[in-house]
Amino acid sequence: MNFVKIFIQILIIGLFLYSKLLPYKDKLNPKYRNIFDFFNSIFSPILNFLKKMIKPFQVGVGLAVDMTQIVLLIIFLMLLNFL
Repeated sequence: MNFVKIFIQILIIGLFLYSKLLPYKDKLNPKYRNIFDFFNSIFSPILNFLKKMIKPFQVGVGLAVDMTQIVLLIIFLMLLNFL
C-alpha cells in the first residue's frame, strides 16, 4: 500500500508540474522534456476522457476554467485518503 500512496503522490506533483509546463513544452531542455513527455503520456488520455464529461466552468464573460485537472486532483486526493 505504501508504494501505491507514493505513486499517487508523485502523480499529484507531476500533475502540478504538467499544468505549469504545458504552455512551454516546446522550450524545455531535452532532459526535462523526457520527464514532461512521461507525465503527458499518463495525463493526456485521462484529461481528454474527462473533457468529454466535464464542461468548463464559466467564471466571467467569455472566461471559463477547465475543470478537468481539478477533478483529477480531487480523484487523486480521494484515493490517498481511502488507501
